Amino acid sequence: MTETSVEKVNLLGLTLPKMEAFCLSIGEKKFRGAQLVKWIHQQGVTDFDQMTNLSKSFRDQLKSIAEVRPPRVTFQGDSTDGTRKWLMEVDGGSKIETVYIPDGDRGTLCVSSQVGCSLDCSFCSTGKQGFNKNLTAAEIIGQVFLAAKSFGLPVKDSQKRSVTNVVMMGMGEPLLNFEPVVDAMALMLEDQAYCLSKRRVTLSTSGVVPNLNELAKVTDVALAVSLHAPNDALRNELVPINRKYPIAVLFDSIRNYLDGLSDNRSVTFEYTMLKGVNDSDALAHELSALAKTIRCKINLIPFNPFPGTDYEVSSRNRIYAFQRILLADGHIVTVRKTRGDDIDAACGQLAGQVADKTKRSARYIQLQDVTAQLDQVPH
Repeated sequence: MTETSVEKVNLLGLTLPKMEAFCLSIGEKKFRGAQLVKWIHQQGVTDFDQMTNLSKSFRDQLKSIAEVRPPRVTFQGDSTDGTRKWLMEVDGGSKIETVYIPDGDRGTLCVSSQVGCSLDCSFCSTGKQGFNKNLTAAEIIGQVFLAAKSFGLPVKDSQKRSVTNVVMMGMGEPLLNFEPVVDAMALMLEDQAYCLSKRRVTLSTSGVVPNLNELAKVTDVALAVSLHAPNDALRNELVPINRKYPIAVLFDSIRNYLDGLSDNRSVTFEYTMLKGVNDSDALAHELSALAKTIRCKINLIPFNPFPGTDYEVSSRNRIYAFQRILLADGHIVTVRKTRGDDIDAACGQLAGQVADKTKRSARYIQLQDVTAQLDQVPH
């Protein structure tokens, strides 16, 4: 077998323990693992020859069996509000989207975990693209790596750090890509890598209960749950996985996760405001009663439309009337600012370019075509 035919190990996605194990497996000392993690994630170095505290023989060995290969950026868009979106190509040719949102001294990076999404939430653009594959740990942490380098600022210096928060809220359902997501988050938290606080790394899920129960055993990052409805009948329509794991079952799993935390953090419930669907006063009161049963915060998200959707965003007055009902009952409730919508980088708009294996995107396009034809028929 020739050297060029050997598949090289991509070191970008290796956690510190896995990097140490890799070094031991090739006859090097364990401490070399920490050196490699620092070079890659804190210095942003991909060329082994530039890792000057490694011996030349070790660097030569690395060049023959390993690489540091992030996704390839094919497009970068900058919004008028400072939001930045990247389109990144991953193995197989599909493309994912990653978004950076600055807000004062906070810089939040919205990271994708899958190419497309296997869940078909009715109001989400990503879900309509279908599903292609799970991202590797290297492809997930590579989004953080590229974003940090994009601003040319040190990763380690907390006073100058560009990426201060990471949310697993991009394309895909993180808990359906469990081990790579857990490894990528471990690197975000790792002192030798990005050194982010567990309060500044958030995993958002639609409610994959068995995997949420497993997550509680391996990490204590912040948790957000895409709720969007206060009862099973409506949530079944908006978030189909609810038919498998209804709200009562989901809430038991969330409580289990919160009970395992070493502090008094809450779950954040994400609630996309859909005109005439889930934004009535009655549903606000129902949500309030449900939220009183668990330690939580509520984030109201104005719906961001995409081509072909029948949903509309609730009016500003309706959103704030909904919020006032919840506030009056003592809940912590925020209304998310819409950021980056001029570059399709707002919540729910990420679509990427997905080589769909589910055929869902084709069915969705056919449905749009039929709807357009019906609209042209005289009534």
